[in-house]
Amino acid sequence: MMEWLGFSCLLLGVLLWPSSTQNVVPGTALNCCEGDILLLLDSSGSVSSYEFSRLLHFLSELLLPFSLGRGQVRAGLLQVGTEPHLEFGLDAHSTQPGLQGALHRTRQLQGDTNTEAALRQAQGLLARAGAGDELELPKVLVWLTDGVHPGMVDGPMAELRRAGVFLLAVSTGHGNYQVLQRVVTPPIESHLYFVDIDDISIITEDLREAIIELIHVERLRVVQVSSHSAMLQWRPVLGSNTDFYSFLHYSSVLPGGGQPNGGASSGGQYHRRTLPGDASWVELSGLQPDTIYTASLTPNSQSNHDYLNTLSVTFTTQPEVLSPAVVTVADSGPDRVRVSWGPLQTEHVQRYQIEYGALPSGQVHTVRLHGHQNSTLLTGLEPDTQYLVTVSALYSTGKEKAMSVKACTQEVLPALADLQLTPVGRDAVQVRWWGHDEGLRGYWLNWERGETQSPSRPAFSCLYLPPDSLSTLLTHLAPSSRVCVSPVYRMARGLGLCCTARTQTAELFQRRVSRPDGGVGVDSLSQRMVNTLPQCFPLPDTEARGPSPWDCSRTPQAPQDPPD
Repeated sequence: MMEWLGFSCLLLGVLLWPSSTQNVVPGTALNCCEGDILLLLDSSGSVSSYEFSRLLHFLSELLLPFSLGRGQVRAGLLQVGTEPHLEFGLDAHSTQPGLQGALHRTRQLQGDTNTEAALRQAQGLLARAGAGDELELPKVLVWLTDGVHPGMVDGPMAELRRAGVFLLAVSTGHGNYQVLQRVVTPPIESHLYFVDIDDISIITEDLREAIIELIHVERLRVVQVSSHSAMLQWRPVLGSNTDFYSFLHYSSVLPGGGQPNGGASSGGQYHRRTLPGDASWVELSGLQPDTIYTASLTPNSQSNHDYLNTLSVTFTTQPEVLSPAVVTVADSGPDRVRVSWGPLQTEHVQRYQIEYGALPSGQVHTVRLHGHQNSTLLTGLEPDTQYLVTVSALYSTGKEKAMSVKACTQEVLPALADLQLTPVGRDAVQVRWWGHDEGLRGYWLNWERGETQSPSRPAFSCLYLPPDSLSTLLTHLAPSSRVCVSPVYRMARGLGLCCTARTQTAELFQRRVSRPDGGVGVDSLSQRMVNTLPQCFPLPDTEARGPSPWDCSRTPQAPQDPPD
């Protein structure tokens, strides 16, 4: 027995040691929090009338600083007796005067301590409270008991914890410590309190801080930040047309490395503005890169007599990314390449300078462009040559930044030397051609078939042949069918020839194999078709319905690549 008393004294000494803020009486309404607080109050006959009145006064002080209502804090009171009694629900009071009046009018139930039944009702209340909410708000149950015969509470308490409810307990007795420490949500040192009823006020601040820790929300938050700007959002807390916000932001770290401590006179970059009461966001511009900023927002309400807390947030702008940060090369041909760069910073870059020359020691050429441009086409280049391209940005501040890449032009691919069509019967032709052997991978043939599903939808065929093939027989050709043959090299197709079976008029066309959408190139396609049967494909509907791509009256166009 003496050992238990010694343990109790030691426990009380640890749990009830006063903090430096216990004597502070809050004078502002906390708009820091959002969530549900259900108070489970022992109202049975084991609690004296004096104890009950002290508990109600304690709850009044505990809840006094909170802003109430949806989007803020909702509080409900459930009394424990022979049968549980809901004194008021979570949506009953949205103002402090209403809540304080309800607590003042609360009467004790007396009777037995049926905590288990009250916990079952609490489960239903908290489950219904979150139904339909877009966000899952935190829920807190605060159990106030004298510790006498708490009943079989382990099961219902465990179900509440599994449902995500935070459980805190205050006991004015010195028994059942083992039960209470099992049911509360850890950490026990901030969620479980044993205190004499006459000294219960000394735990008000500590318990409130524990609740705030559970239901705290960031009401002023940074939703977007760059090197020179930031966007801040907050949950609206003002309602009247006469309400307004006082907004202030300043750099916490000055260019010299110091911190502002005395306003503008100390060198701090302060900026103040007034925002309307219905505002919920603000964009900050003209910020310095890689700098710590603190922003504060003070709500000013003409209709709410409570003073609203000043909201604040600290953020760091991103390091400045100077253009050019990336340089790319595309659309390479035998005599040209397209160079692009980014990011585009029209407000800061006056002009770009592009210098290029053939490696290792070719003549350097220079192109100057306005600061709003981010690409250019370099022409007049030598085929099959590697170039060094340097993109330099001149900023309005006088700063310069440059980035270099290597670009290669394509080799000039030999054209098909000759193409002949010899009619064989009514709808067949013998096709013969001659090409250049150097680097040749094969030949690509295209022609219009005679069998069509619709006169307005001609059918086209294609055929890939190995490099040693110099002729083939095509049958079932359409009248005046056009036959095209082009040589295939490692990187692209060379210049091909097209002949019409009726007129045998030859024309040149050039077909590039690399597709801008990243499709199959000729090299990989030809390799595949050498090892498999020839693959045929119809032209897209947009071309099949229009003029034939093999019409001699217009410049011949190369056929589309077959699908994968």
